[in-house]
Amino acid sequence: MGIFERLLGRRAKPASGAVAKERLRLVLAHDRSDISPALLETLKDEIVTVISRHVAIDEDGVEVTFSQSAHETRLVADIPLLPQRRRRKSS
Repeated sequence: MGIFERLLGRRAKPASGAVAKERLRLVLAHDRSDISPALLETLKDEIVTVISRHVAIDEDGVEVTFSQSAHETRLVADIPLLPQRRRRKSS
């Protein structure tokens, strides 16, 4: 996805092969990290709760996944923020 698509909020539909590959990668990361899908869902809910206390977020768009590299496994949270209304300063 290019930077312009991200800025404009457009998301291209991934090919089914890419989706299957991503799912397999996530399953392998889950196996290696010993974190169950239930625990991952609990983590997601708690992250959403804590962050939404401070900023408005799109809870339906939150994605919590694993990222695997050669040396480490990372828990990655993609949390879309909702537009904030600017408050007027009192004079």
